[in-house]
Amino acid sequence: NGAGCHTNVSTKEMRAEGGYEAIKKAMERLGAPGKQEEHIQAYDPSGGLDNQRRLTGAHETASYKEFSWGVANRGCSVRIPRMTEKEKKGYFEDRRPASNMDPYIVTGKIMETTVLPDFQ
Repeated sequence: NGAGCHTNVSTKEMRAEGGYEAIKKAMERLGAPGKQEEHIQAYDPSGGLDNQRRLTGAHETASYKEFSWGVANRGCSVRIPRMTEKEKKGYFEDRRPASNMDPYIVTGKIMETTVLPDFQ
């Protein structure tokens, strides 16, 4: 499945009691029309070309063509740990970034999509 740089994401709200609702809101935003393509392009320095080879939908990867999320599912774009679901708070793991990603670009893109809309 190639090497990826799975990125764990949480905010203070996600880690607080009832934070699972904030995580689900983030999933809705990450899955919004056009967001998958935007993120795939930002998640590797080749504008998404490296991820097209790696994210095939096989070998514990999701296809780069569509966004998916699930609990304890390593075949999704974004995995929510079982403990996060159980405790109703915690973090999520974006499994799409390539191993040669720029962490500032990836973090910025995730925050732009999942957090900034609450402040506009």
